Amino acid sequence: MNTRKIFLNTLIASVALSAVIGIVVILFGQFGEFEVRVLMTTLTVTATSILGLACVACYEAGRGRRLPLAGIVLSVVSALALFLIIWNVLDDNETYIKTTITLVIGAIVASHLSLLRLARLDGRYAWTYTFAVVCDVLLAAIVLYLMWFEPEGESDLVFRTMGVLSILIAAVTVVTPVFHRLSTGVDEVEKIDEEIAALKQRIEELEKRKIETLDDQSEPTK
Repeated sequence: MNTRKIFLNTLIASVALSAVIGIVVILFGQFGEFEVRVLMTTLTVTATSILGLACVACYEAGRGRRLPLAGIVLSVVSALALFLIIWNVLDDNETYIKTTITLVIGAIVASHLSLLRLARLDGRYAWTYTFAVVCDVLLAAIVLYLMWFEPEGESDLVFRTMGVLSILIAAVTVVTPVFHRLSTGVDEVEKIDEEIAALKQRIEELEKRKIETLDDQSEPTK
């Protein structure tokens, strides 16, 4: 079973389990601490599967190796770390919680950029991916700085900047498929040219084989 199927089957199973828990709560009206932890666990597995699928798609499409692999590793490790918090093992360790959130943010950034990397953009729109990388990294850096260093008296400017970056990231995410579609014509022409070149090379090889075959057939008659 390949990685894509593992994440996909895990996603389906976790969504189904979450639905079952929700139905049981509605029908019987019991939602205690244990049920909350089970639901949080299944939601964590669901989110991890979604992030993993984005990275696997990028990797299998040949659009990158290090970034999607990093995203897969960060997604799985952050999920395992979250389980320890959800099930009250290390939920009172501030450093551990901050480290886990750092892993989660890294997984989200890597998965988001892997998803955007799937788009094949021509020269007119290639800048959008670089722009997305800059916005993702800046927003993640600000969030991590606020979380780890807890500066006092931070101004409104920081939060306004975070809001602007979030809007820009959302905008780039929305327009990237459109730019991919607009770039499709260029990609198709390039693919056609590659196929023509391959066919020409194949024709030349066949012509050479034909000449060699005719020469071999004519030699015994001489």
